[in-house]
Amino acid sequence: MTPPNPPAAPLRADCVGDSAGGLTFDVAARGTTGAPLLILRRRDTDGDETVGLPLAPAAEGVLRAALPSSVALPEGRWDAYAALSDGEPRRLVPGVTDLRSLAARVPGGLLGHVAVRIPYATRQGNLTVRSWLRAPHAETAELEPVPGGLTVRGRIYGTQPTPDAHAELRAGADQGRVRRLDLVTERADFAFTVPYDGLAPGDWSLWLRPAGASGPVVRLARLLDDVADKRPVLTWPRARVVTADGPVEAGPYYTGDNDLSLAVVPRES
Repeated sequence: MTPPNPPAAPLRADCVGDSAGGLTFDVAARGTTGAPLLILRRRDTDGDETVGLPLAPAAEGVLRAALPSSVALPEGRWDAYAALSDGEPRRLVPGVTDLRSLAARVPGGLLGHVAVRIPYATRQGNLTVRSWLRAPHAETAELEPVPGGLTVRGRIYGTQPTPDAHAELRAGADQGRVRRLDLVTERADFAFTVPYDGLAPGDWSLWLRPAGASGPVVRLARLLDDVADKRPVLTWPRARVVTADGPVEAGPYYTGDNDLSLAVVPRES
């Protein structure tokens, strides 16, 4: 009996980020034919939404594709493949990744939006790019626990706060309950403090209204670094406070989309 052919070695892609938010992929490949492509396929869209990036020779046995910041990439998770010949595209795995420029990036916000792309390894070890496209964007810079609450500092991109600007807390998935908070601004920088004793148990999402009630509603998030998933990396202790609903523990956390939220959990008195 002829033994089965060994599985093909995985295709590795090194990735480098630049200070403008673009990405460069170097795929180790030889003997390609046709017009090779690096394909980004948006997850949860039945594979219908793709972006094809030409792969061109960069060195012996290396093909390079560029995803400049000027190329639109809608928000979501984009699985990376390489189509090197007439066969089916092959899933890429991450090689050497250098994202230091992304961590130091300060976008101008002149285009009215902020675009962020961070490559990462999935649980299966494959290469995926997480993309955010926020217009405008409220970036959290510092979360400072204070007695009985939390002070949030950050910067807004793509618009300027007006004298009517304020922050909002919205409860639950339906966001039916809204609490308004005063906002301190200095040009594009902002700060506000959340008192925990006025919050009912549950999850609360944090938002900015930079132009007041008649303007856009902007979700607070931390996107401008090189960490695709903040949840296991950025954590804070919970504060114990007493509310009208009884004693609770409360504290901030980042969601799977790196949006800022608060958890308020009942505790036994």
